[in-house]
Amino acid sequence: MLTTHRLLSTLTLAAVSLMPPVPASAQAPADTKASKTDKAISAEDLAAKALKSIVVVQFAGRDGRNRGLGSGFVIDASGLVATNLHVIGEARPITVTTSDGKKHNVTAIHATERAMDLAILKIDAKGLPPLPLGDSNKIRQGQPIVALGNPLGLKLSVVKGIVSGSREIEGKPMIQLAVPIEEGNSGGPALDNQGRVIGILTMKHRYTENLGFAVAINALKPLIKKPNPIPIGRWLTIGALDDADWAIHYGARWRQRAGRIHVEGQGTGFGGRAVCFSKHETPKGTFEVQVRVKLHDNDGAAGLIFGVDDKDRHYGFYPTSGQMRLTRFDGPTVNEWAILKTLPVASYRPGDWNTLKVRVTPEQISCYLNDKLVIETNDTRYRTRICGLAKFRHTRAEYRSFRVAKTLPPAGPTEKAISTITALVKDLSGDGAVPDDLLDKLVPQGESGPQVLRDRARLLEQQATRLRELAGRVHQRRALEAIGAAIKQSDTKIDLLHAAMLIAWLDNDEVDVEAYRQQFDRMAAKLKATLPKGATDDQKASALQKYFFNEQGFHGSRIDYYNRSNSYLNEVIDDREGLPISLSVVFMELGRRIGLDVQGIGIPGHFVVRVPVKNGPGRLVDVFDGGRTMPRAEAERRIIERFQQPPTGEQRKKVIAEFLEPAKRKAILVRMLGNLSGSAQQRSDEAAIRRYADVILTIDPTNFTQRGMRIQLSLRSGRYQQALTDIDWLLEHQTDVIDVTRLRELRQQVEQAKASQR
Repeated sequence: MLTTHRLLSTLTLAAVSLMPPVPASAQAPADTKASKTDKAISAEDLAAKALKSIVVVQFAGRDGRNRGLGSGFVIDASGLVATNLHVIGEARPITVTTSDGKKHNVTAIHATERAMDLAILKIDAKGLPPLPLGDSNKIRQGQPIVALGNPLGLKLSVVKGIVSGSREIEGKPMIQLAVPIEEGNSGGPALDNQGRVIGILTMKHRYTENLGFAVAINALKPLIKKPNPIPIGRWLTIGALDDADWAIHYGARWRQRAGRIHVEGQGTGFGGRAVCFSKHETPKGTFEVQVRVKLHDNDGAAGLIFGVDDKDRHYGFYPTSGQMRLTRFDGPTVNEWAILKTLPVASYRPGDWNTLKVRVTPEQISCYLNDKLVIETNDTRYRTRICGLAKFRHTRAEYRSFRVAKTLPPAGPTEKAISTITALVKDLSGDGAVPDDLLDKLVPQGESGPQVLRDRARLLEQQATRLRELAGRVHQRRALEAIGAAIKQSDTKIDLLHAAMLIAWLDNDEVDVEAYRQQFDRMAAKLKATLPKGATDDQKASALQKYFFNEQGFHGSRIDYYNRSNSYLNEVIDDREGLPISLSVVFMELGRRIGLDVQGIGIPGHFVVRVPVKNGPGRLVDVFDGGRTMPRAEAERRIIERFQQPPTGEQRKKVIAEFLEPAKRKAILVRMLGNLSGSAQQRSDEAAIRRYADVILTIDPTNFTQRGMRIQLSLRSGRYQQALTDIDWLLEHQTDVIDVTRLRELRQQVEQAKASQR
């Protein structure tokens, strides 16, 4: 019998290149070396010297009250203040109070880096004394530090401690400090004994009082050099619900992101109630209202409201502490609430998406959970046509697919689909690979397939692992087919935005591709509205750069470059940061929607775009670096540096010309998938590596590297038939890079292994 080790060794000898090396992470920038003559300063003197540089940072909720508080420190006399990103909330008005007691409104979010929890704020204040920045690469375990901040908004606190080590917390390199960090200290500086900032206080230890963590100051320096400013007016609208669609009462934090509404925080109504009314027209007479809701708290409560007479009088249908409840709210307090019915329902899925639907007739209210009737009442007190959403207590919840119509189709699988899918998996064995013919039968069931299989897994725990795997395979097959359909037409007609979104959907079946397309179209419409009639290419290019970098704050991810989020186009749009290629795709697609032919240029290791100019070959723009124009000489140098033996003469010109040709759309997609594959290799995620290989080979069947990689993965998982299929393909498409003799030997050995598996 052929061992996996021998199979892999033979494959390597077959000269198929498999796992390419992954680049090392970017290093933090070095700072000026400390002078040997630097003398330690006492904690008292440090505090006196730093006092004027420490500030209090606060943000307000929708009700205007202060909802968040932290510290910060001045880094530039022009009014730049460094703090933690979590200190400033999301899309909220922010104020900075300086040491003299003056309160300043923040005029811009000068820079942010979500991965490292960092933010730089801009205020209109001149002459503020900045703190000097040290070099966190040079900190030593045991060295003394002084932590400064404003705990609970009180006067400046000074705490002495030491550096106790370094750790990685949620993927972030952090300095561990033997010093207590209290509420309000976040965002304050940790100083060495010369008064230089070596870290930004960010969190306390969960269990140990006198232990905290700080973000290394070197992580802030790239943001200072290359900021991504967002005007405060634009900041306040990021994620905000559209006033034309929704009316919010009783506070809480309501925000919208790619088709979902998120709510968290305590509402100001009794019992922490907060409501959100839809402003869209509801049909007259009988109607149905529906939403999908997911509660992140098992004891939370959030769902639908309808029949709204005013913000205090309406009905509500919602899960609460795992039960379903129908309530009539007749006023603002609990004494005026009538609980019409509360009951446990077996079909409720805790921590998952549940579909709530209410049918309202003049005589009756019928409430459905996941398409099953659970509550009915003949109560007829309120029959207005205003509907919406509500949450109670401390609940954190998400909503999607809010709909109102005369009648609404079932949201989940039909009884027939449930019966069909259940029958298909009834005899699924507990071992072996999922048969391809079963996938062929499940894929046509559409979204019903994964949903029914996941429900079945909850009921049949002994089959849960197999069913979840199958659901994932069904989704991946659907995604693979969708990507295949998206790239069928000629290269120039491929919808690059859609295809790139499908790559994100491949890894996360909750990505609402259509919602992101609509969001992107709205962005493009806002950009187009700024253009004059008959705009020239120069005017379009100028407007695009201003919108993309200055107004939207898109920027390169310098601190956490290799994070997968930087390759998922939905997260790039959400967080406004990404890799050179993902940012370029967003930039190109915005350009296409305003009639500007922006081309992608696949320079090795650093994707850029070419923007058309009048009477010229076009201007190379580095989207990762804030829209900087890249000189052609730099582009040529980057190309030539990738060769171990740089070409010369005519060959050099030919190579440069080839790389500076506009990148094909399929090549862009393959490059994006290659980045994800590299990330998967770093974390040894073979399922993901195989998934990306499948997609790359769908787009480019001639990719020998990915073909060889898939053979290797098939052998490791015992999928010998898949390995044979790929080996046969290589034998039919022989090239100089393949040792055909060794490959045929490998085929015989795989055949033997397959036979012994029976």
